[in-house]
Amino acid sequence: MSGYDQCPDASFGKNCMRNLYYVAIEGTIGVGKTSLAKLLTDRLSAKLVLETFEDNPFLADFYDDPEAHAFQTQLWFLLQRYQQQQDLRQVDMFHNLIITDYMFVKDRLFASLNLNEKEISLYDTVANMMERNVIHPDLVIFLQADTDTLMRNIIGRGREYEKNMSEDYIDALNQVYNEYFFRYQDTPLVIINTNNIDFVHNEDDLDEVINYIRQPVTGTKFFNPTTGL
Repeated sequence: MSGYDQCPDASFGKNCMRNLYYVAIEGTIGVGKTSLAKLLTDRLSAKLVLETFEDNPFLADFYDDPEAHAFQTQLWFLLQRYQQQQDLRQVDMFHNLIITDYMFVKDRLFASLNLNEKEISLYDTVANMMERNVIHPDLVIFLQADTDTLMRNIIGRGREYEKNMSEDYIDALNQVYNEYFFRYQDTPLVIINTNNIDFVHNEDDLDEVINYIRQPVTGTKFFNPTTGL
């Protein structure tokens, strides 16, 4: 999909993105993907599909000892996300727009950082077969932030299984994400710098984000908001 119609009015209560069916929001841990997905779903009367990372029985062990538990953690995520992607193919008569807080490829980004050479080879074999049956988003929104901002957000939300997450790991993951989306060309992409905005607690910031992503997108667009926290 190359773009979408602009809204004829200022109302946020309906889906004005008439040529969009599937929007995916991505970004590193702690950047606000799920929060923005929920807010957009409410404003645009969309269907929300969230990754169920908290159901992963290996996640807490992975954060305590990544090397010992990385492969089973990644494989669980891969299988779970693949099943969700298949569910996206089902027609929803009550919603014209689906918003997710992840892309299927995100698991590969984590795997590239967490798995050793033998593990990534096996992982890639499975993932490549699955990717043939995965639909691409019509629009990807990549939320970008520096590592200090991400760590503040992670500490602030106080999730028990994230308490041992190191800044070095988040920094390395942040670099992986930035490098991937710097080269990304598969779909229209909006990159939003979130360092100086708070769309969760500041409605003006949220309005600014929504107004920007409503504009037609071809290729990659960069949005660097000027509003303060």
